[in-house]
Amino acid sequence: MTRLNGQRMDANVVVLGTDNVGKSALIVRFLTRRFIGEYGDIESLYTHNVVVDGREQTLNIWDAPYSQDMSLESLMCEKRVQWADGFVLVYSICDRASFNAVSRLIQTIKTAKDFLGFEKMPIVIVGNKRDLHHRRTVLSEEGRLLALSADCQFYEVSAAENYHSVLMVFHGLVDRIRESRVSVKKLAGIKGIVKSMSAVFARRRTDSL
Repeated sequence: MTRLNGQRMDANVVVLGTDNVGKSALIVRFLTRRFIGEYGDIESLYTHNVVVDGREQTLNIWDAPYSQDMSLESLMCEKRVQWADGFVLVYSICDRASFNAVSRLIQTIKTAKDFLGFEKMPIVIVGNKRDLHHRRTVLSEEGRLLALSADCQFYEVSAAENYHSVLMVFHGLVDRIRESRVSVKKLAGIKGIVKSMSAVFARRRTDSL
């Protein structure tokens, strides 16, 4: 989970998507600015330092495999939610099935989050392969509506053609993780105040008996 140290923040990010959506290419584009089109189905973990809004961040990025077996995927998702501070869910705008898989993953993540009792889990949805618009089967509006309904951020990018848009995906997630940390801290503070006040009133009632 996230560690804060002065102006520095360490965060764990899981990147998920079905085969051939370009999630590994997206990650490598972010890490190196280079586009490499061909990848095997290899699980990888990267560490990368970035500066967002003048603050240094260390991101641990897990390029995670996707299983078509939903019971196995649900089991793995619980472990990922325990580790992660945020998710990047990637689909191809040319592949309707990959978009449907992202919709299912959102529900799986939210179910695991609720089961584990976590308050927030920032998620960014990414429609990749924007350069292949002539092969598009998923409209931009569908991605936006999914993100709106799930309270996620949404980006359409081309990992092949545009480094800046890929950079914005990860910077956007860092912002969401920061906001999540602040809101969780505030909620914990409010709960602490309520608990203290309840204890005070309980003592007063006891003293008046």
